[in-house]
Amino acid sequence: MEPFKRSRVYLERARDVLAGGVSSSIRLAEKPHPLFFARARGAVMEDLDGREYIDYVCGYGPVILGHADPRVTDAVARSLSLGQTFGGQHPLEVEVAERIRHLVPSMERMRFSSSGSEAVQAALRIARASTGRWVVVRFDGHYHGWLDGVYCADLGSEDPAPARARPGSRGQSSTSVGDLMVLPWNDQTALAAAEERLRGILAGVILEPVLCNTGVIPPRPGYLEAIRGWCNREDAVLIFDEVITGFRVALGGAQTLLGVRPDLSVFGKALANGFPVSVVGGRRNLMEGVAAGEVLHAGTFNGQVAVMAAAQATLDVLAEENGALYRTITVTGRALMDGLRALAAETEIPVLLQGPGPVFHMWFTPLRAIEDAATARGTGVGQYARFVECMMRRGVRLIPGGRWYISAAHTSAHVSQTLAVAREAFREVAATVPS
Repeated sequence: MEPFKRSRVYLERARDVLAGGVSSSIRLAEKPHPLFFARARGAVMEDLDGREYIDYVCGYGPVILGHADPRVTDAVARSLSLGQTFGGQHPLEVEVAERIRHLVPSMERMRFSSSGSEAVQAALRIARASTGRWVVVRFDGHYHGWLDGVYCADLGSEDPAPARARPGSRGQSSTSVGDLMVLPWNDQTALAAAEERLRGILAGVILEPVLCNTGVIPPRPGYLEAIRGWCNREDAVLIFDEVITGFRVALGGAQTLLGVRPDLSVFGKALANGFPVSVVGGRRNLMEGVAAGEVLHAGTFNGQVAVMAAAQATLDVLAEENGALYRTITVTGRALMDGLRALAAETEIPVLLQGPGPVFHMWFTPLRAIEDAATARGTGVGQYARFVECMMRRGVRLIPGGRWYISAAHTSAHVSQTLAVAREAFREVAATVPS
């Protein structure tokens, strides 16, 4: 029997009304084709054909406690009788903001939005308004949403550093990224060259403090400190995009682990365990223009009641026993990484796994570490794609690009089952490798 029959039928139906049959272009990459799911609970999803999968996609990052966690869904259910969108304020917004400020001291003032892309747009606007300058530096392989002003093409091998950004999608005007400069990640020489070239015109620098979108690549020692120093010397705004790392790698985000304090931060994803929320905030003086209405920040669904209830409940759970849950998630993730390394060694397939545990990346490569986006993009792509399909057929769902997410719902039993499946997948991949 065809394993994904009902999903395939529904996909054909969807293609008649949804462009590509999906509601996000990222989902087009799933093989053998995008699947349709009926339900999810904890660490397990069920598709329309009744097949179950241990899920390491976790909604592409938001699901930190597990799917349909009752502590969150019950809070949301209670909130629904209060109303959904007031076009005005309600106490939950204040309570959640106070909790975030307590956990992330750099967030002195903030605003809520519905998506990471929106919050990034707000951060860039705030940086430019506060400095009166326009040039923003970003880094190759970092993802800050799909909006025209920040989405751009990857750096080419011949691009200078810094390079003027090029549009990354058809339909983007070249002028939309005209004030955006791109640097390679973890390159101190390029950083020094950018400081020399952009002296006096830099509005801000935006980055993922750990490059999760392309390889879960940490900064080299001293690299973030060098960027912090550059921004200080230029009176420019340092923006941490913690849409992935925030409330996933640690209770206070990557900035608390790395010891570098940004001027503005953007959080999202894991903040509400799958409900659509983001937040932008930082230094009090930078947010004054927003507070006065001089820097426009808007959104009909910002601070929506059910979403704030989900965020409050999620933060309550994450903060229990001073964030003890993160230790559990980290142990689970590292056990899985160690198991995958051991299985790969059995089949004599070289693999690299790197990341803190709650999120990590996997490649088929003999390299011992990957520290830049260009290497991350071009390493072991074909073998990994084969591995993902093998795992999917056997009931383990992975992100095609190589990133794995762990939730609090993943148990040692899930890890053991995943490794049993991975043993077969490694053997299947090994059989396709030329001798």
